[in-house]
Amino acid sequence: MAISRAQLLKELLPGLNALFGLEYSTYGEEHKEIYETETSERSFEEETKLSGFSAAPVKNEGSAIAYDNAQEAWTARYNHETIAMGFSLTEEAVEDNLYDSLSARYTKSLARAMSYTKQVKAAAVLNNGFDSNYVGGDQVSLFSASHPLAGGGVNSNVPSVSVDLNETSLENAVIQIAGWTDERGLLIAARPIKLFVPPALQFVATRLLETKLRVGTADNDINAIENNGSIPQGYSVNHFLTDTNAWFLKTDVPNGLKHFVRTPMKTGMDGDFDTGNMRYKARERYSFGWSDPLGMFGSSGA
Repeated sequence: MAISRAQLLKELLPGLNALFGLEYSTYGEEHKEIYETETSERSFEEETKLSGFSAAPVKNEGSAIAYDNAQEAWTARYNHETIAMGFSLTEEAVEDNLYDSLSARYTKSLARAMSYTKQVKAAAVLNNGFDSNYVGGDQVSLFSASHPLAGGGVNSNVPSVSVDLNETSLENAVIQIAGWTDERGLLIAARPIKLFVPPALQFVATRLLETKLRVGTADNDINAIENNGSIPQGYSVNHFLTDTNAWFLKTDVPNGLKHFVRTPMKTGMDGDFDTGNMRYKARERYSFGWSDPLGMFGSSGA
């Protein structure tokens, strides 16, 4: 339905001092700190995890050399979604000089709506990361204690018991990440690089990562997390995380969370021949997901 003069009556009358409601500030592109962004030229993208070799065995004198087999472990798939939105002004609204005053305001509002949807969809990967209904290539949720390994066994990127963010839980997460292995059980030397929290945990994160001494104790001990540089990039607040107790650690494991851009944001406008209405639209196509779940560690909180 086109925006008509009846919906914008005040703008046609004298004495109007200001228009408001479309000039709110917006949060930035917070997804860029979490995801690796790549372009895509296909309707979907797939990424396959490979299994390397196990640890080399000792060869006894006179015995034959041992041979090992490599294989594919599993495949992650990214299905792109099209996000589009538009609005139109009636021919009469354009004739009565509402075109110039409204087009700039509402095109800006349209861009804000498109940006908001992108941030919600990006955060949804983390928000749904503990839900078994949302699985990745290894057929378990992003955050799970049972990511299967091709050589047997599992990796876990969650605490043994869901815990709130505090000094002990953060230290245990760093230790747990250091023990991750590849598909054949070889240590991969993973480490966390950045902490992501909802707004409710921003002050907790500041105390844990930006103080020289331990938090909440009368002892004159150093803050080992800060002193060791255990979380080298500090923390960021993601305002689109829905669980006020959940917290996440991005790791240096490559090919973790991915954002594929199939079609960047495009805007356009034209006039409709039959009605004379002026139409505006915005469209983009992308996908968010994960390939290697070890790119992130998460806790849903106690």
